[in-house]
Amino acid sequence: MVIRMRHTRSHTKNRRSHHALKAQALTKDRESQNFSLRHRMDPETGMYKGRQVVDLTKKLVKKAKKKTSS
Repeated sequence: MVIRMRHTRSHTKNRRSHHALKAQALTKDRESQNFSLRHRMDPETGMYKGRQVVDLTKKLVKKAKKKTSS
């Protein structure tokens, strides 16, 4: 059988030093001044890199229509 290596407190703390949470990198939109995650569409406007990616008005109308029909 293999004898396991000892894990001292300092070794454990050195390993856990990399487990700290990091702050999220947020980007502020130029026109709407909303914050969003990088490389993702702005959920409030549907814009990404200055162009319209998702038409949120159509999405909201469809959701409202579905809600009233059921």
